[in-house]
Parts: sequence; structure tokens; C-alpha cells
Amino acid sequence: MNCRHCQTPLRTPVLDLGAAPPSNAYLQAAKLNAAEVWFPLRLMVCENCWLVQTEDYAASDELFTEDYAYFSSYSSSWLKHSEAYVAAMRARFGLDGDSMVVEVAANDGYLLQFVAAAGIPNYGIEPTASTAQAARDKGIDIVERFFGVALGQELAAAGRSADLMAANNVLAHVPDINDFVGGFAALLKPTGVATFEFPHLLRMIAETQFDTAYHEHYSYLSLTAVERIFAANGLQVFDVEELPTHGGSLRVFAQRADGPHEISPRVAALLAHEDAAGMRSVDYYASFQARAEKVKHDLTAFLIEQRRAGRKVAAYGAAAKGNTLLNFAGIRPDLLPYVVDRNPAKAGNFMPGSRIPIVGEDHLQADKPDTVLILPWNLMDEVVAQLSYARTWGAKFVRAVPALEVL
Repeated sequence: MNCRHCQTPLRTPVLDLGAAPPSNAYLQAAKLNAAEVWFPLRLMVCENCWLVQTEDYAASDELFTEDYAYFSSYSSSWLKHSEAYVAAMRARFGLDGDSMVVEVAANDGYLLQFVAAAGIPNYGIEPTASTAQAARDKGIDIVERFFGVALGQELAAAGRSADLMAANNVLAHVPDINDFVGGFAALLKPTGVATFEFPHLLRMIAETQFDTAYHEHYSYLSLTAVERIFAANGLQVFDVEELPTHGGSLRVFAQRADGPHEISPRVAALLAHEDAAGMRSVDYYASFQARAEKVKHDLTAFLIEQRRAGRKVAAYGAAAKGNTLLNFAGIRPDLLPYVVDRNPAKAGNFMPGSRIPIVGEDHLQADKPDTVLILPWNLMDEVVAQLSYARTWGAKFVRAVPALEVL
């Protein structure tokens, strides 16, 4: 395989998680007797542009289907984050009733609802039918297509160019990253700004966040790689912020190559920090596999110990990262009988690969497990607060990543 940005042949492995089905391919009960499609899940790093990427096996239309089950609005902390983002962008860039805000990967309208409430014209671009309809139900105009240069040019020609484009947790999800980024250069107004949020590769490696690897994540991004990819596709990075979301993310601010914004010293500072960490050397990635395997072995040993002791264990959060963890560790219903999730689109289905049942929160309240394994560890504080009532029957909370921890 060649690098999906610069076409350099890939030689250096970063992580091998064996094989797994797509992490958001939740199973309905009627499909339990059918075979699942599993793909190898391996990450490589390009020694030319330092983009970390999955090996290609699954096409995007196999991963982002019409019944895609990830709805952003089921996380209260993410809604607060999005509302704060809209307020900050309005203040910084003077957005008002004469502006146009476009969100790429608008999902269920979790962010644009706050733009609309502020009286700012907007529309979303969202290719998955289930989430696009949820956004329309909120009154948001949605273009139901995959985004790239052709669509950006088409929308610009129709007079729909953007003052602000938001792209949260989608840059990693696109197979043709050059075409995707080029679409922003096509759709932005000459003075327009695009912001991109994505998990920071530096944090992923440093904190053993291997479970954020799954087929829907084609790329694992550093500012080093992003700045180069943007420059090659008509965008200039002019600012960057470090965020706590998703275990540590970046918010990158970009403009057209001829844009008016001065480059913040924060860009050079973060690039220097990544260099000092060694992100442009193969040695930086060498220990990741062994650390991921330690997490796997520790979790498996813990669940076996709980079973032998006669303690009941449940999991919370049917998240994609949880599917990566459970399938890599070979966890099945004998060690983890169910996963609780608030999203009704997931409840009643089964986790892909492990085929662990997904149930509503009422099941947790009735079963009263001794231990609750929180799979979306990035929402640990939110989930522990939400499930605080479980303390009344003596339940303990556990996370496996970045290391096994009992709270």
C-alpha cells in the first residue's frame, strides 16, 4: 500500500490488532445467524509525510451505511462542547445573520442547532441517511452526500460558499484525504475559516489509546502531517488549540492559501513539541504494540478473575472504541454479558464481532452488577456521574485504557 496522501510506499508498522468487523456495524437479532465481514485492522506510518493510516480493506460506503448508528447528541458533554464552540466562533469571527456556516459531517444536527438558534444561516453536509434525517427533524438543511472537491465546487457555484466551515471528528474518517481537504478550499469564501477537530496522534501514542483505531478511522493525525496535507490542497493552517475531548484533540484553524489571518505562534510551538517528542522518527511508534497487548492481557485477566469470584460485570457505552477493545481482547458474553447504552438506535442490537447484547439503562438498574466497565473512557467523568446511583448497591467503575483502573 502507498500513503493515501503522498503515495510513498508504506513500510513501517505501528499497530496490528488482528481482524475485526467495522466498529459501527451493530448487529440486529435477525442477523445473528448470518456471517459477519471481518477486515484486518493494521496501522502503518508514512516515513515521508508521517501520516499514520489504516491499511485499505473496506470502502467508505461499507462503513458509513444508511443505518449508521453514531448519533452525537447522546453525549451531554459533547453538546456543551459544541455550544461553547459556536459561541467562541461567533465572537472571534463576527458571525451574524449575513454569514454562512457549513458543517461537514453534520451528523444529527448536534452543532448546527446552536448556529440556527443564534440566527446565523447554515446548512450541513452529511452522507448517512439515519443521522441526516435526525438533523432535518431539528429543522436543519442537509446535503446528503460525501464531501470533496466536486461537491465543494458545486455548492460554491450555487452561491453557498462559507464564512465558517466546521469539521469535527471527520478528517480521520475520509479515505481520500486530499480530495476532502481540497473541498474546503473550494467552498470557503476568500476570507473564510475552516476548523477541524480530531484526536491528536501524540496523545494516542503517549497514552496507549489504541482502541481509537478502527476501520472508520483511515488516518491518525499529528499537526506535522495535517499542515503538510493542507498546504498541498490549498489550505493554510493559521492557528491551533489543544482540547481535552476524545482523550486529547486538536482544533486546527485553516484558511485559503491567500487568506487574511496571521499565523499564530502556537502553530510553530506545537510543531516543535511534536518534533521534540520524536514523531518524525520510526522509533516513536515502536513500543505501541506491546503496550496495547498489555492492556488486552490485563483486561482479560481482570474479567476472568471477576467471573471466578462470582461477581457480576456489565459494560457501559456501545462505542466504536469499545468494539475495538473487546474484539482485540477476544471478550465474549461469557465474560461480559451485556453493554448498556442510552442510544435507542443501539439498544436491542448486538456488538459487532463479540456479539454482546446491547441493552437500555433499565437493565443495569435491575441487574445491579458489582462492576461496570466503562468503554468510552474519554467520557469517564460524565458516565460515572450519570450512573452514580450504582454506588448505592456497591458497584465499582473500571476502565481498561490507558491502563486498568478501578474507581
